[in-house]
Amino acid sequence: MTAFTINGRAVEVTAETDTPLLWVIREQLKLTGTRFGCGVAQCGACTVHLDGEPVRSCSFPLSGVEGRSVTTIEGLSEDGSHPVQCAWAELDVPQCGYCQSGQIMSAAALLARNPNPSDEDINAAMHGNLCRCGTYVRIRAAIHRASEN
Repeated sequence: MTAFTINGRAVEVTAETDTPLLWVIREQLKLTGTRFGCGVAQCGACTVHLDGEPVRSCSFPLSGVEGRSVTTIEGLSEDGSHPVQCAWAELDVPQCGYCQSGQIMSAAALLARNPNPSDEDINAAMHGNLCRCGTYVRIRAAIHRASEN
């Protein structure tokens, strides 16, 4: 059994300790907002927060979350009112939307540690989040918008 907190709720799960956190989140805990993209931590679609820091859940082993706190897109805010989520909606950021939960989680982590990021800060923080639709200009604008709130 591995015990941890997810979205403020204490859980215990049974799985091999090397099971990627993504599969525990999606298959056992039924939180499907976190997406599978590449499986090798290169695209960022699976980004969640671990003790407030962004991690790629597709390659992060379950053993690494014992006693720690995980936040998924579902836990960012109960009603979608997090400033990043609001900015995403206001600026109509998503096109296909597949990568957006990972993008939002990376952006939220950036703003938590740097409430007024420059374009360079945003580029560095978002570097590992890929968007096949190419909405990078809107993503950057939404992060700036969220930093104003």
